Amino acid sequence: MKILIALDDSQHSDRALEFVTRMRWPAGSRVIVLTTQQPVAPALTAADEAGAVLPGLFEEQRERLEALVARAEGTLREAGFSTEGRVLAGDPREVLVQVALSERADLLVVGSRGRTGIAKLMLGSVSSHVVTHAPCSVLVVKQPGRVTGEAKEQVS
Repeated sequence: MKILIALDDSQHSDRALEFVTRMRWPAGSRVIVLTTQQPVAPALTAADEAGAVLPGLFEEQRERLEALVARAEGTLREAGFSTEGRVLAGDPREVLVQVALSERADLLVVGSRGRTGIAKLMLGSVSSHVVTHAPCSVLVVKQPGRVTGEAKEQVS
């Protein structure tokens, strides 16, 4: 089984990673750990107030993301998985769908921030996008103990 796990630097990603390591998967399952680096906004790369170019912003971010992927790979290897890590540039929604397609992933795992209403509409949702566009099954790992919207009405 080929599992693609999407990470960012959040507790939601930590939960998704933890979930993958706890589950029993078929022997020989392989995990691709993926994070994305969004292009730096032109206003940030042009110049600061003194007119000096902001040095190394992109490189610092890339190093931080590579360290994130390396830590996740270490965790997965300790749990017995074969892993491959990637830091790719672009919109996470599109990158995830494209990698799932090109790698013929069996499962894509993402964490969910649990945004609803206007926050979800304004900020977009990576998990919602990949659920509707990915060529494979998608597992959205939610924060435990969180009850929202319609579920609240059913509990009441």
